[in-house]
Amino acid sequence: MTKPISEIEARHSFGLRMIAIYKAIKSACLIFVAFVAFGLHQERNFERLVHTLEHLPLQDSSGMRWRLVGLLQQWGPSKFIAIGIVALAYAAIFATEGIGLWLRRHWAEWFTVIATSSLIPVEAYEVLHKFGWLKLGAFIGNVVIVIYLIRLAMQPHGRRP
Repeated sequence: MTKPISEIEARHSFGLRMIAIYKAIKSACLIFVAFVAFGLHQERNFERLVHTLEHLPLQDSSGMRWRLVGLLQQWGPSKFIAIGIVALAYAAIFATEGIGLWLRRHWAEWFTVIATSSLIPVEAYEVLHKFGWLKLGAFIGNVVIVIYLIRLAMQPHGRRP
């Protein structure tokens, strides 16, 4: 028994909207990262961050804080312009995907498939070599998104709901 077209359309519309919202959240987070990175380019803000990290009253048994301080000092404030530019570029890509999916554009489905699947090998490597539950969740989520969008995009365009 086949489902009525309106139900199928509603399900696909909901799926595309959920992916679009996910992309919008990623864009907003990356814009925030870019904003912070551009602020850290200024020497006084950079030094204030390093000083704050060095003087946090925390127990740091893993030494992660000191590795972060060392990495920041190694990079220096000049690297943060590049970080901000890359974050804005990715935010623009995610925003383009999200807007296109929200508007149910066929090109956006393929654009999202290409962009998302291009990161899957890196995510698989990260999950296998530096396991983390968040990394696993992101990997699985992106695989599901790619499979869903390929199935949707492969439907004949003229007969799609």
